Amino acid sequence: MKQFKLIIMPLFVFIVQFSQGQSYQQDHLYYGVAYYDEYMPYERLQKDIEMMKDANINFVRIAESTWSTVEPQDGIYNFSSIDRVLDAMHENGIDVIFGTPSYAIPAWLAHKHPEILATTPDGKTNVYGPRQNMDISHETYRFYVERVIRKMMEHVKDHPAIIGYQVDNETKHFNTAGEPVQKKFVTHMKEKFKSLDSINSKYGLDYWSNRINSWEEFPSVNGTINASFRSEFEHFQRLLVTDFLSWQADIIRDYSKPNQFITHNHDLEWRGYSFGMQPDADHFEIDQALDVVGIDIYHPTQDHLTGIEISFGGDMARSFKDGKNYFIIETEAQGFAKWTPYPGQLRLQAFSHLASGASMVGYWHWHSLHNAIETYWKGLLSHDFEPNPTYNEAKTIGEDFKRLNDHLLGLKKNNDVAFFVSNEAMTAFDDFSFGWFSSEKYNDIVRPFYDALYKMNVGVDFLDPSTIDKLSNYKLIVVPVLYAASDDILEALNTYVENGGRIIYTFKSGFSDENVKVRHTKQPGIIRKATGNYYSQFAKPENVSIKGDAYGLDVQDEEVKYFMELLTTDKNTNVLAYYDHPFWGRYAAITENKYGKGIATYIGFMPGEKLINKIFEDQLKKTKLWGKDQNLTYPIIVKTGTNKKGKTVRYFFNYSQEKQTLKYQYGRGTELLNGDKIQNEQPLTLEPWGLQIVEEN
Repeated sequence: MKQFKLIIMPLFVFIVQFSQGQSYQQDHLYYGVAYYDEYMPYERLQKDIEMMKDANINFVRIAESTWSTVEPQDGIYNFSSIDRVLDAMHENGIDVIFGTPSYAIPAWLAHKHPEILATTPDGKTNVYGPRQNMDISHETYRFYVERVIRKMMEHVKDHPAIIGYQVDNETKHFNTAGEPVQKKFVTHMKEKFKSLDSINSKYGLDYWSNRINSWEEFPSVNGTINASFRSEFEHFQRLLVTDFLSWQADIIRDYSKPNQFITHNHDLEWRGYSFGMQPDADHFEIDQALDVVGIDIYHPTQDHLTGIEISFGGDMARSFKDGKNYFIIETEAQGFAKWTPYPGQLRLQAFSHLASGASMVGYWHWHSLHNAIETYWKGLLSHDFEPNPTYNEAKTIGEDFKRLNDHLLGLKKNNDVAFFVSNEAMTAFDDFSFGWFSSEKYNDIVRPFYDALYKMNVGVDFLDPSTIDKLSNYKLIVVPVLYAASDDILEALNTYVENGGRIIYTFKSGFSDENVKVRHTKQPGIIRKATGNYYSQFAKPENVSIKGDAYGLDVQDEEVKYFMELLTTDKNTNVLAYYDHPFWGRYAAITENKYGKGIATYIGFMPGEKLINKIFEDQLKKTKLWGKDQNLTYPIIVKTGTNKKGKTVRYFFNYSQEKQTLKYQYGRGTELLNGDKIQNEQPLTLEPWGLQIVEEN
């Protein structure tokens, strides 16, 4: 799907253009760090380079934090700090990713133009100091961003050290909602809906006298009580992010060379670590304008290291651009004190990224900082800049990446299972959650279902409305809380089932249309043709479990969490479980229905971990997707792909501090880390936090 691009003009006119990323050819794995020479307390560039080379680090990422350094005053430029790093890295054979500095504005710009600081929905204008505190759509801010980028590009465009460019940094809309943004939103609404009557009707604005009868009286969205209105505004805010990054990419392309890539480092929803799908940017759309997907993935370590966040973020990143390999631009080396890795964990983490399809592992950052807010977010080196156990382990990773490059670069994944996710559904669902009586959000529903498949060693991809045409590539689709979706999307899902696909819906799917207007037919709306059930009431579960022997569980151990729909089934629909409750017990809880050539399963509540596992085991076996990998379960994790030589590569990971042994039940091959020949039925031993990699013959 091509991406449309919003060009924000002084008169707030949006012009639709297309911007498409290019294909980038990579010939070796990238292993590196973010490096900030300007932060160093003393001169040590050559020493750092020596230590990098000892660790086989082959790239550094620079410049994205340097606006006040390269432009210390309005229109006055100093590129000396950039030049010395570029020259030194090139002389030593280390490549450079060059970042645009737009995410952190200099003090002189905030002083001269305080109006560029973002105003948030609560009416407060951001203050200077933190990063990412500006309105990314503000024309004045854009003027200075473009000027500094062009000045930097004019200066560095011919430098041979640069292999690619990163636009901005972990970009989101930063809750910008001030008057200029509201005016642009009105223009967006005019273009999309043409008339106020259409908006009033589709959004139900007669409620509480919210009807808008004049474009000149169009109110700020900040105070709205209308979920449709607010969801459209959040969609618009995501469009601002897409436009901002596409706009920067276009500027870079005025100077970049054909063999240089353009990327961006996405971040995921943050809950003290990278947790779930990002609500404040549409990564599927953004990456159509970029050459390579880049992502930042941070995760718990020590006793809490599971690999789930590495896998989830990687599966999403790979899916943003149709299965292509992606860059881990940032992940932790040491990070927070609670993340200091146990021996072996840094290796386990690095190879786990490759196993999901990454072709780069980059640490944030090389050196720990001695002042400012991230002082205790430690880099590969600690504050003394001396070798330490983490750095020494990184040396082994760099050596293996270099030695095994031809075997591990460009791993391609071919999965039969996909999640169907949606930014629009997430925004709408999170607005209401479960109807104001529960705090759980969209990602709280997605993650337990994803986590279960991960622990069962089932590889997955992600689809969204822009990739709805790819449904038929998969044998099983998981659709969590598709709260808001157009008729076309739901009909496409019905057609997928009708043509022989198997789908698993959770509660709150199909409930409202794309404008977050609740459907006035029997729920779950259009998809009930495939699900074979309906409901008109739902409740908050209290002292409810399930009954029925479809899954062979001790039902008393299975709680019904968060929300429950009181399902009635059509004549031929199979009930897999009922609610166990004196009053709700006559209602179905899980149903399965044959529709056309396929099967739709519907879960009317949030199940616990045991039941999710049983549901997936049942569905995978019925779909003939239960194989050898599923005989191995967490903490043993198996990841599989095909390398550039056309050979199958299997990664076996031990995400525990206990030694694990498994019986190898695949084709004969070679263990790449130690060179051992591997036979079918041969036992493999995985050390605590250890791994083995087998390339089949």
